[in-house]
Amino acid sequence: MTSITRHLSVQNAVFLAGFALGAYHLMVVSGVFAISTMPMRVTHVMLALSLLFVIKPASERLEGTKLNTLITFILVGATVAASLWMLSRWKPIAFSGGITTDADFYAGVVLVLIVFEAARRGIGNILACITLVFFLYPFLAPYLPGVLEGRGSTLHRIIVVLTTDTQGIYGIPVGVAATYIIVFTIFGSLLSNFGAGDFFFELSVRCTRGLRAASAKSAVLFSTLIGMVSGSAAGNVAVTGTVTIPIMKREGYQPHQAAAIEAVASTGGQIMPPVMGAAAFIMAEIVGVPYTAVMAAAILPALLFFGSAFMVVHLQAVKSGIAPNAGADVSEEPLSAVLIKGGPFIGAFATLITMMLMGYSPFMASLWAMVVLIAGDVIWNRKLDRVFLEKLVRSVSEGARSVVTISAACAAAGIIAGVLGVTGLGSKIATLIDVASGGYLFLALFFTMITSIILGMGLPTTAAYLILATVVAPALVKLGVPTLTAHFFVFYYGCISTITPPVALASYVAGGIAGANVNKVGWTAAAYAATSFVLPFAIVYGPGLLMGGTWIDNIAAVLTATTGTFAIAVAIIGCLSGKLPAALRLIAALAGLLLLFQGLISAAIGAVLFALVVVYDRASHPSSIKTSTP
Repeated sequence: MTSITRHLSVQNAVFLAGFALGAYHLMVVSGVFAISTMPMRVTHVMLALSLLFVIKPASERLEGTKLNTLITFILVGATVAASLWMLSRWKPIAFSGGITTDADFYAGVVLVLIVFEAARRGIGNILACITLVFFLYPFLAPYLPGVLEGRGSTLHRIIVVLTTDTQGIYGIPVGVAATYIIVFTIFGSLLSNFGAGDFFFELSVRCTRGLRAASAKSAVLFSTLIGMVSGSAAGNVAVTGTVTIPIMKREGYQPHQAAAIEAVASTGGQIMPPVMGAAAFIMAEIVGVPYTAVMAAAILPALLFFGSAFMVVHLQAVKSGIAPNAGADVSEEPLSAVLIKGGPFIGAFATLITMMLMGYSPFMASLWAMVVLIAGDVIWNRKLDRVFLEKLVRSVSEGARSVVTISAACAAAGIIAGVLGVTGLGSKIATLIDVASGGYLFLALFFTMITSIILGMGLPTTAAYLILATVVAPALVKLGVPTLTAHFFVFYYGCISTITPPVALASYVAGGIAGANVNKVGWTAAAYAATSFVLPFAIVYGPGLLMGGTWIDNIAAVLTATTGTFAIAVAIIGCLSGKLPAALRLIAALAGLLLLFQGLISAAIGAVLFALVVVYDRASHPSSIKTSTP
């Protein structure tokens, strides 16, 4: 009985701490009280990491033990003490031009150790190890061969840089987490608690009703809508997959196919504006462009990914002989009724997007979107009772608690960025890629792709992008790739690393839900998302895909890329109206690649090749033309 009481008291304390963290940041970003940049970031790290240590045990084996409680107590105490010291010292250090004391150094050592442990607990050993490798570089640089060799640095200098200003732990990533991301995680939690998940699912089902592969297409739409605000493809699979995967299996998809479709769709949500798994806000800050510019650039590639997934599930259904509405539970409720019920959610998203397009900051737009959502719920349901207030408080607490792991990743990314800045390692990585590629851009992009997928494996969207933005993207910029394009390039590969074997977290979660072989799910998902492995290259070579060319370039990009995406989907599944021979699949793949790469001649050749595939398909399967349902 005592242990149960203790457990409940801890739960209540965590709930209240989460609410306090969320309320504090909402008041800061809404301007209720003003606070300088450095104190706000220090306070955020102190509160978020302290809460993380309480939520996440030191290890599964120690969970619930007295030793874990003791370790947690020590870590929270150290986090608070070191952070309070930095709060008291940031002004004297700034006004003195960076003069520090021994006490500053020791507090900094404690903070760096705390960030390592927070990264390990919150994200996993992979991020902690990557951060440690970069942290050790200044001390190992004099002994490394070739271009990696450097002068090295002292521990005192590294610690001071990482902890006493905004170049390290308290850099841009933590700043974004403390402003943009926490507001959007609270917004996402409000959507979830007020029933947006049910609305999105009903909307997805109504929009795909009557189509072949209706359940799979509704799964793609549903998972993409939820994935926009989740910030984790694997987490999105866990939430939506329990609903969508059984329906797809009942419709006729094999377990590994249903799991792969869900994994791909959840990954697509991470690259879909307006939220893009929270990475869009970090990208805007790092690149130094308005958030609306990031959103506008992202829309066409995201729609191509989304459209590719739709094409893949449709062609897979044709190939497998799945009839329209097979296994589907079709409600007679009209789409208009669903839209009316979802008025608060539609209003909230409309407010969010409209205000950002009008030039308001993302967190101000999200604050007003929350107001519209809450007011809309009161008006629609005509209830302002205890249940409503409980949902409101729970949303703030849950949203704030969901940001603590992201904050740990942001702090770890700050260590990496700080080391890169002090040592010049970033330029050396660029030199390595340049030398390895022999100056050929395509090879440089290929090596960057491999590096991005490897570094992104096992990490959620935000953490993966933070690592790639600080380590890899500057290398492409140095090679002449436009800054925004370079960041999109690494961002996409960081996202799809979650469905790329051998470490494909989203695929593994989906495979577990479907009861399928996780490796088979991983390779199937990678095949279904083949377009996304090519798309970043096309973005670099064709500025129209990011809406960065002339209006003729942009229109041509839409037409050729859409056709190219369809051609690649045909090549992946090996089916159009009916099954295609291997030679035609290869021709379709080549046509898709030529269409995606935006040259006039290549697009013309690609169009001709794909037209040959379509003509052959129609000649070989004339009966399918009459009976096939789109």
